Amino acid sequence: MTLGTEWLIDASGCDAAALANLDRLRAVFDRVIHDLNLNVLGEIAWHQFVHPGGISGLALLSESHLTCHTYPEFRAATFNLYCCRNRDSWSWETTLKEMLGASEVNVRVFERMDVRATAGAAK
Repeated sequence: MTLGTEWLIDASGCDAAALANLDRLRAVFDRVIHDLNLNVLGEIAWHQFVHPGGISGLALLSESHLTCHTYPEFRAATFNLYCCRNRDSWSWETTLKEMLGASEVNVRVFERMDVRATAGAAK
């Protein structure tokens, strides 16, 4: 049994205008949250930088968190989703290509701490 699963997503070759569009990033978060049946605690925090217009977003979830950072000047975006409960894999590649115009999406998945392996260490 693990303490959770973490997805680190790098999207490159994105449409720079999409990466500076707060409504577009909100729509990406909405889709992830809906499709994975996640539960947002409070309001999602957003910040858009003046130049070149990159956006950072943070959703605190009952399952853990979802974040994004966009870099229009590099046509890149990064996402991080950590869930303390098992979740099915999700179509990051298809969605980010569709919604942000990404030409390449790299998804890395990490299983966080195997508690069976550390159970004896707590004694």
